[in-house]
Amino acid sequence: MYDVVVIGGGPGGYAAAIRAAQLGGKVALVEAADIGGTCVNHGCIPTKVWQRSAALIQAIRLGEQFGIKAEIAQLNLGAIVERKNGVAGDIRMGMEGLLGNNGIEVIRGRGLLKSLRQIDVEGRILETKTIILATGSRLAIPDIPGLDEAALTTDQVLNLTVVPASVLMFGSHPVEVELACTLSIFGCKVYLACPERRILPREDSETSQRISQALRELGAEVLPGHTLTGVRRTAAAFEARLSAKQERILAVEKVLVSARRPNTDRLGLEQAGVQLRDDGSISINERLETTAAGIFAVGDATGGWMLSHAASSMAVTAAENAMGQSRKFPFHLIARGVWSIPEIGAVGLSEDEAEEKGFDVEIGDFPYAINGAAMAVNEMSGAVKIVSESKFGEILGVHIVGAHATELIGEAVLAMQLECTAGELARSIRVHPTFSESLVDAARAAKGWALYLPRR
Repeated sequence: MYDVVVIGGGPGGYAAAIRAAQLGGKVALVEAADIGGTCVNHGCIPTKVWQRSAALIQAIRLGEQFGIKAEIAQLNLGAIVERKNGVAGDIRMGMEGLLGNNGIEVIRGRGLLKSLRQIDVEGRILETKTIILATGSRLAIPDIPGLDEAALTTDQVLNLTVVPASVLMFGSHPVEVELACTLSIFGCKVYLACPERRILPREDSETSQRISQALRELGAEVLPGHTLTGVRRTAAAFEARLSAKQERILAVEKVLVSARRPNTDRLGLEQAGVQLRDDGSISINERLETTAAGIFAVGDATGGWMLSHAASSMAVTAAENAMGQSRKFPFHLIARGVWSIPEIGAVGLSEDEAEEKGFDVEIGDFPYAINGAAMAVNEMSGAVKIVSESKFGEILGVHIVGAHATELIGEAVLAMQLECTAGELARSIRVHPTFSESLVDAARAAKGWALYLPRR
């Protein structure tokens, strides 16, 4: 009899298994594919290797501004793929070693729930007190005529050895934006089309505007308000038909497909009484417990933002609750990061969301263009925006566009977690010159006493 059986060995399942073992549990982890899940093998880590190559190209191209003139003799995608595979392999090996080090039994195969306390792994029945579902997500190719033949999946794009001449990316979310930046820098003509009024519709509107402009400066064509209705093969490549106020037809080599759906079918969830939402995600409460007592769920399988760090953070709470504790998960503290050029980091409510919820808001904006560190290294695109509540100064959201945004947003998460007010943040101290000073300056702007901005 196990105390906890975890189904899925991605970031969520891996972290849940280790945390349950740390608390003294007898734990098994069931995985049908590679340890590390999408993040390590096909997502977060591989895309960062590719993005690093793109960032280096950009740095070399801008080197003359610092007295360095260099030419790029070759872009070797094969070397990028080799490094990507090597890094993923090293992380996977480390994860497998830590699972063993914590006494966790790794069982290879597909897990099927037989009841609240039984799991069938290809004929082997596991008896357990509690279950944690961390089954992740999978690619979902939209049902659009002709798309199957033209589709370039996110798995495939990270194994390319030749840069495509042109790609249509249909979607408006972080994966499309990141790859649009990377492929544009590599010399691919990128079209980024989405049915929404703007890209990154779940982020602050100013963030969307800044990134749209950055993409255009890289040579990408951003097409909001466009719906992909069909794809047709031609002698040269493919014709993608986009519907907007006027129909537009694009000649492209490939159409990138990156949409994902929760991986929740063929798990026997109904046999255990686990209910799904309309989108196929697992319904959970604030303790991350499903509708079946003693069965918890984390990560992509529960829908939401589908972020690796959300999965691993949820995993800690789920494991602790599976081992008898009773903790609530702070969904409002899940930060978002986009490794575009420039980067995006965000947490909490956008300005529009805060106003829709009835808050009387104070906004603090501080542009990178007058941050000393940004000026020194010529990374002046972007800004820090703080959304706070006017009466008590509660920080409701922080939105960063610019260099190191994905690192800086951690400061904002900690400030919100510790209930730091905008006024308190405005009086904190940072090393000079650093990008982190912009957080303090934005807080001062929110409170109406920015030192380095003109008077309003």
